[in-house]
Amino acid sequence: MSKRTMLTFTPLLGIVVSVLSFIFFSPSCAQRENPNRSMSLTNSLTNTSPSVAEKITGNENLDTATFATGCFWCTEAVFQQLKGVKKVTSGYSGGHVENPTYKEVCTGLTGHAECIQLLYDPKEVSFDELLQVFWQTHDPTTLNRQGNDVGTQYRSAIFYQNEEQKKIAESYKKELNAKKVFDNPIVTEIEPLKNFYPAEDYHQNYYNNNGDQPYCYFVIKPKLEKFEKVFKDKLKK
Repeated sequence: MSKRTMLTFTPLLGIVVSVLSFIFFSPSCAQRENPNRSMSLTNSLTNTSPSVAEKITGNENLDTATFATGCFWCTEAVFQQLKGVKKVTSGYSGGHVENPTYKEVCTGLTGHAECIQLLYDPKEVSFDELLQVFWQTHDPTTLNRQGNDVGTQYRSAIFYQNEEQKKIAESYKKELNAKKVFDNPIVTEIEPLKNFYPAEDYHQNYYNNNGDQPYCYFVIKPKLEKFEKVFKDKLKK
């Protein structure tokens, strides 16, 4: 990539206050980890909210979620590991230009964010659990930036499919801010999904296809190793 050089939900409240001993998240693809930062989130959820409206794909009842956490190479590699996630597509959302190219999005003028759209089985993984991974695998407190990746295309965002996803996301964000889990306020945008354009083919399944490249080896791989330790019970076999 050229740019590299709760309503109160009881389960959510439990997540926020339960674990302070494990410092996990690597805030961005290129950003160094802050050793003083901690995330008070657990590795599992119980009594989660009802799933969002079902989406039928083949013989499976799958839901859709769309997240932006900076570099979509990293985001894709993380969510591909989760049990219940059936497909992850890297792409662009939140902008005003139809069918944008990667080069256009990199200018920051199209309004799009690099993001991933995933299809998941709500019987295996809930939207709440996906959000838990979302909050822990990037820095949601930096505006239009993840480490050395700077621009609106690298903003933190949740593009919700319906009112239930909106309610859950807003409540989660409110709880995290109220408990001061992060050193600074969360700036993650929560907005309706108006469009999603898949990125070019060479961006899809990027880490799995390019694991020997320096960026993948030195940036994405260490992030995945930390993620796999924290969420080992939620990973695909």
